[in-house]
Amino acid sequence: DLGYQYWRWQPNHCNLKRWNVTEMWEKLRGKRLMFVGDSLNRGQWISMVCLLQSVIPPEKRAMSPNAHLTIFQAVEYNASVEFLWAPLLVDSNSDDPVNHRLSERIIRPDSAWRHLSKWENADILVFNTYLWWRQGPVKLLWSNEENGVCEELDGLGAMELAMKTWAKWVDSIVDPSKKRVFFVTMSPTHLWSRDWNPGSEGNCYNENMPVNLETYWGTGSDLPTMSMVEDILSQLGSKVTVLNITQLSEYRKDGHPSIYRKFWETLSPEQLAKPESYSDCIHWCLPGVPDVWNQLLFHLL
Repeated sequence: DLGYQYWRWQPNHCNLKRWNVTEMWEKLRGKRLMFVGDSLNRGQWISMVCLLQSVIPPEKRAMSPNAHLTIFQAVEYNASVEFLWAPLLVDSNSDDPVNHRLSERIIRPDSAWRHLSKWENADILVFNTYLWWRQGPVKLLWSNEENGVCEELDGLGAMELAMKTWAKWVDSIVDPSKKRVFFVTMSPTHLWSRDWNPGSEGNCYNENMPVNLETYWGTGSDLPTMSMVEDILSQLGSKVTVLNITQLSEYRKDGHPSIYRKFWETLSPEQLAKPESYSDCIHWCLPGVPDVWNQLLFHLL
């Protein structure tokens, strides 16, 4: 099934600017575009690299793979498109881009120095964070805590602390005339088919059409979290632009990798007998939904 590639979101009352790769490169000439966040933001970065690299000859482009920071460079434009792994935005024990499957999350809610030193000189920044805060309580280790004692907080409260630390940096450093900052809203999941098909017990597995209900909103998109993020972003005014991808992505239950995913461990016979149990209904196929996010980013730039 390749039908998921051909759906494109369009707003109701205006026209979304058509993607133009040459125009996008001119916007990026002499600049660093950096995506900062989790694997969903990495997917958007991969989408952007794929959209851009087609007009760059192989001898005039380079990819610098680094576990923490990965850089795609276009020599002709003196430009780079980069991805920085920072799933919680602030410093945490999950900052290793490979070894982060941990039993507990520990963050320094008042410090983002490990990441900030890499992102602060970028010209265009695209941030995201959400799903990692939905995995249970988070332990807090404050920078001035000498004894290593952690307090525990629910995910929403911990995310709010991290967002405020990030917002403090944006407010104190960002000059919108020199640096563009975007924040990507939550990426929907399609883990429970009962959201769009009441009474069913599946997920995105075997789904090959979008949700055909304009007001659809899945239970994977947490409204209190969205309200908290909206409140913090509104205080930053023109220093940050919201890249609101949530509602337009809600419909796309057909756009996930499902069983065509990376496996971290060998599946049991019981799992193999039930594909829903190992379907990835969080990340997105490419080409696909993240291409539309980047079209929206292009429009806003």
